[in-house]
Amino acid sequence: MPLPFLTADRVFEATDDVPLPYEDRDHWRRPYRPGPWRVGTAALALLLASFVLFAAVVIAATAELTAALVVFGLALLVIATAVRLLRMGVWVSARGLRHVAFFTTRTTPWAQVSSVRTVQQPVRWLGLPRTVQGQALLLARQGSGADAVPPLMSTHDADFLGRAEAFDRAADTVEAWADEYRPH
Repeated sequence: MPLPFLTADRVFEATDDVPLPYEDRDHWRRPYRPGPWRVGTAALALLLASFVLFAAVVIAATAELTAALVVFGLALLVIATAVRLLRMGVWVSARGLRHVAFFTTRTTPWAQVSSVRTVQQPVRWLGLPRTVQGQALLLARQGSGADAVPPLMSTHDADFLGRAEAFDRAADTVEAWADEYRPH
């Protein structure tokens, strides 16, 4: 008898990403799972932080306390970086749409959203300066004119690289939230 909840290679079921009826839609939620590139990078950063913490303990036991505190502070910085990497992405709630980048967070109330749509365009590969042809989910704000708003997500970012179906599901979910909550 297979135990699908114990394996990582189980088949995706559409009900996995659908919120349960009793869940509060006012809480911010990511409408998709973080991708393997994002999780892997954060895991490597946390592994590095564990070694740096161990070094801080060794330094505290053998050398002066100020050097240990500096190394401990460095470990905390690496841990904070890993946590921020995991928080990056698109979040939705009944109040609006939130785009969390590494250094910035932009929240747009649904009343200011004119459209959310998927387009074919050059996108950045894993956030690097290199661009490739792909799909991007774009947010158009009311009254924003020609303001350049970066794509909310793309087929080549850390959550969706090599996972086109997951991008399509996530984009459809964000578009559905926009259709449900933005004034018509």
